[in-house]
Formats: sequence, C-alpha cells, structure tokens
Amino acid sequence: MLAAVITAFGGPDVFALTEMPDPAGDVVDVTLAGVNHGDVHRRRGADEKPPLPAVLGADVVGRLRSDGRRVAALLPAGGGYAQVAPAGHVVGVPDGVSDEQALAVLEQGLTAWHSLHTLGRVGADDVVVVTAAAGGVGHLAVQLARAAGARVVALASSPAKRAFLTELGAHVTVDSNHPNLGAALGEAPTLVLDGVGGRTFEQLHRALAPFGRIVAYGGAADVPNTVAVDDLMTTSTGVLGFRLQQVLDDEELYRSSAARLFHLAGRGLLTARIGGRYPLSAVGRAHADLESRVTSGKLVIDVHRLT
Repeated sequence: MLAAVITAFGGPDVFALTEMPDPAGDVVDVTLAGVNHGDVHRRRGADEKPPLPAVLGADVVGRLRSDGRRVAALLPAGGGYAQVAPAGHVVGVPDGVSDEQALAVLEQGLTAWHSLHTLGRVGADDVVVVTAAAGGVGHLAVQLARAAGARVVALASSPAKRAFLTELGAHVTVDSNHPNLGAALGEAPTLVLDGVGGRTFEQLHRALAPFGRIVAYGGAADVPNTVAVDDLMTTSTGVLGFRLQQVLDDEELYRSSAARLFHLAGRGLLTARIGGRYPLSAVGRAHADLESRVTSGKLVIDVHRLT
C-alpha cells in the first residue's frame, strides 16, 4: 500500500509517499481519510509523539476487507493517511450517507454532539456560542444547537465564513478576531463550545452568564488555560472538558452516537461541508491549509488519487 509517512517532526513538508506493508489483522480498504487538528499537533511533535516513521490520520471511510461492508473507523493511534488502515473502532455506514458525509460527521460530529448534549446539556433556553464555528466541529455544532432550539452565536474570522454560518442557521455571527469578544456578543452566553483556547477561552469565560458553562474540546491556539475554582464559585459558572477517547472506550455509547449522527445525515438534518479534497501526495498541503485557517468544514484525503 501507499501511505503518507513522516520520518521526523516538523512542518507540513515532512510527509513523503512511501510503499509500506499492509497493517496486520483485519483492515479497511480506505477510500477517504480525514484531516484533523490532532494530526497537526502530532506532526509537530507538540503533544503525543508517535514512534517514527509514522502514518498519521485518525479517521477513515472505506470497506472492511473481511466482509466488504462499508464502514467508517476512528484510529486514535493513527494510520489513516494510507490506502489500507487498521480496522479499529469500526461502525457501519448506512445507505443514503455518502463516504464524504460519513467521514465528516463521525469524529467531528461526536465531539459536537457530546459537547452540546452530554456535557453542555443544551436546551431551548440557552444562548450558545460556538468558536471556530466554520471548522469541522464548529459548523456541525451550529446545526445541532439550532436543532435543539437554542439561540446560536457563531464566531469566525472572515466575512465569507460568517455568511456561511448564517446560511447554516446561526442567529448572530461575530468576528473571532474582535479585541473584546464579550462585548461583541451582545448578550451573555449560557453555554460556550470552545475548540480554540487561549485568549478566546479567557474572554468567553469572563462573558458567561451566571450558571453558564463552557465546554472545552480543543486548543487550536496552542496556549494553555488555567481556571481558578474561587473564580468559578464567585461567578457561579462551570468549565468542562471533552475528550473523544472517553466515547471510544464505551463501545455501546460510540455505536449509538454514530448511528444517531448517521441517521441525521441520512435525513438531511445534519450536513457536513467538505472544505477541500486532496490527493494522497498533498497531505502536507492539507495540513498547511488547515493551520492557516483559510478553510471551512472538513478536509479529506482521496488516498487513491496521487496527484
């Protein structure tokens, strides 16, 4: 099989197409692989440092070689940027859901759903702020929060992204680069979904209404945040964190959550935007585009297209 391999940590140019043996055990013959911020952090060696040489990529869609079923799979240990991937955390993809939609709503959709519902306990009386709202998780969270009846405030960095979010149903859009996000919101949020961290987290945490909560699921800003318990008590607010691994560790929860998302996608009630489709030889370019924040929605790799 061909794979996009890294032999050193660094920038987007560290990927090289390499012929490798298929993974051991049952495998997925991959059609599409996803690109995620977690892959970027691993490529840099910023968080986890996988053993080198490494094949990154945490989500794929394709066919299970053992029985031919069309499946999507999440791969916490990587292996997705390849024509064949390990068959880890596999779920069947129903008819009526395309490969692109299945790939785009699985990992990012699980994060959006559980951040909103399991941790955030979103309701119709909530004012929900979504950061990086045009991104893979964010634009799904906007749709899911709107479906729950909440008032949705979406943050994005460009007029084009904000127009896209208005089309998705956001009631209000705000420039994420505004120097005073709390004031720019126009109202105090009761629930914030944050995948950015840093200054964005700090400003939105201060803007929370009493009894409001912020769910942190990522840190694209690469700036750590700390929270003082005394401050939480003073303002009667809460901070929660989400990590997808807890869902993957509960097989029943994982499968039922994935089925729910695929059901919504199949009925057209949840639609993922595909922000870019790249050949296997251009994984590095996909990473660069993701890091530059010029894209919206989900970026996918067509592993059988080489140029």
